[in-house]
Amino acid sequence: MTANHTIAESNTQSISAQALTQFCDDYLSTSAFKDYAPNGLQVDGGRPIQRIVTGVTACEALIDAAIANNADAIMVHHGYFWKGEPAPLTGMKGRRVRKLMQHGISMIGYHLPLDAHPISGNNAKLADVLGMTITGALYPTESHPVGNIATCTPQTADDLIATITQALGRAPLHISAEYHADSSTQTNGRLIKRVGICTGGAQDMIEQAATMGCDAFISGEISERTTHSARELGIDYFACGHHATERGGIQALGEIVAQKFGLPVTFIDIENPA
Repeated sequence: MTANHTIAESNTQSISAQALTQFCDDYLSTSAFKDYAPNGLQVDGGRPIQRIVTGVTACEALIDAAIANNADAIMVHHGYFWKGEPAPLTGMKGRRVRKLMQHGISMIGYHLPLDAHPISGNNAKLADVLGMTITGALYPTESHPVGNIATCTPQTADDLIATITQALGRAPLHISAEYHADSSTQTNGRLIKRVGICTGGAQDMIEQAATMGCDAFISGEISERTTHSARELGIDYFACGHHATERGGIQALGEIVAQKFGLPVTFIDIENPA
C-alpha cells in the first residue's frame, strides 16, 4: 500500500458530503448513465469533509488507510451495493460499512461515469499515459461512450508491451493476432496504429473493436474465450490488469476536487495484481 500524493496540503475549508457529491455528479454527468451500482454518496458519515482519500476500490484496507489519514471521506471507482449482491449489511460488507460509520467517514463512488469522462475518465487517462489520442467511440451511437478508439504512433506489439509496462508498472498479458502453434512467442511484426480501449473487465468488447477496424484492443481482464477471439478476429489483445487500468480516473477526479475546494486529497494505492 502506498500513498502516491496529497494535493492541497494546507486545509482551512470543509464541504458537506452532499455538496461534494453534487459537484462530482454534475462534473461526471452521472444522470446520463444506467449503471450496475448507485453513483454518488453511498455511505453518509454525517460530518463535514475536510480531508479526502481516494482509491480504486472501497476495500477494508483502503478504509483503514483513510482512518489512519484522518480522512472524512473516501472517493472510489468501485463502491458498494452492486446489482445482484445480497442486501444485508453482514459479514465483510457489514464490517466495511460499520468502520465507515464508526469513524464518521463518507464513501462516494463513481463507476461508469468515471470510465467514460472524456478528460478525467479511466479510458482518457490510460490513453494519455500510453501516448495515444482518443478519436471516437467504440460504440458510435453512445453519447457518453464507456469504450473508445484511439490512435498512436505506428508500433509493433513489442513496442506497445514496453510502453504499457513502463506506464502501469506491470507487463500486460498479450494475445497475438497472428497465432503460430509452433512458436514460443506470440509477438509479431505487424504495426499497431488504431486501438480500442476500455479499462477494467471489458474483454468481451474485443469483437466490437475488431468490427471498428482496430489493430489492437486494450482492457484490464482476460477470459479463456478472449484468446480465441483475438486469434480468430485478427486483433492483438492486451490484458493490462483491472486495477492497473483504473487508477487514473479516480486520481484525476481527486485532483479536480482538490483544486476546486482547496481540500487535501490523498490517493492510496492498495496493491492488487488482478
